[in-house]
Amino acid sequence: MPELTVLYFAHLRDQRGVDSECVATAAGTARELYRELAQRHGLTLPERSLVVAVNEAMVRWDTALADGDTVVFLPPVSGG
Repeated sequence: MPELTVLYFAHLRDQRGVDSECVATAAGTARELYRELAQRHGLTLPERSLVVAVNEAMVRWDTALADGDTVVFLPPVSGG
């Protein structure tokens, strides 16, 4: 089972309560991973409001994941 590093920012970090975690998962894509994490940790932001990055590159939700990848789900951020 691949091991990934997941980084959390903004609202997702607040909901999860940590900045990052290592995850062993059977998820094959970024979408599957987010759905798994949302169910496991009670994350409430819908996929349509997030951008996903793998290994520091913005990717599509159907991007395949590999062992050792770093995945970031970026929520909308407001500034002022």
